[in-house]
Amino acid sequence: MSKQFPALDDAHCKFIEDQHLFFVGTAGHEGRVNISPKGMDSLRVMGPNRIVWMNLTGSGNETAGHLLEVNRMTLMWCSFTTRPLILRTYSTARTLHAGDEGWDALAGLFPDHRSARQIYDLAIDMVQTSCGYAVPFMEYLSERDTMQKWVDGKSDDDIRDYWVERNHQTIDGKPTRAADQ
Repeated sequence: MSKQFPALDDAHCKFIEDQHLFFVGTAGHEGRVNISPKGMDSLRVMGPNRIVWMNLTGSGNETAGHLLEVNRMTLMWCSFTTRPLILRTYSTARTLHAGDEGWDALAGLFPDHRSARQIYDLAIDMVQTSCGYAVPFMEYLSERDTMQKWVDGKSDDDIRDYWVERNHQTIDGKPTRAADQ
């Protein structure tokens, strides 16, 4: 049975901290709904109603395009270990790009990532937990180093060129602002 809360409590924050993976869900007014897995050291709980997430370069950039239309975002964590639990935060999100006011302060919360495309500042309006009884047990082995190897093999200009070529629009052809940076 699910339960709703107006904000994150200490137990929710501890659960989030213990997870190695989270999922991001967004959608524009029309087109495809996007659900994307995220990891690495890219998320910070800033308080009971605020999360900050640094989005690193990927093969797509759906979240950025969707948020230009509708600023809602759902994050989801699920336990793959002994305690079955799913936790979702329902939020509105503000997008920051390098050079935007507030970027430097928020980027300073994370390890330096040359491939950081955006930072999302989420205002949580509801937290929901549910059982997670059907989520399988899985063992965490380690972080992948694939992203870092890719970044290490690129110059800053190469990364920006990738954003222009691959991340400037969603799969539905909507702009993402990635090419504006």
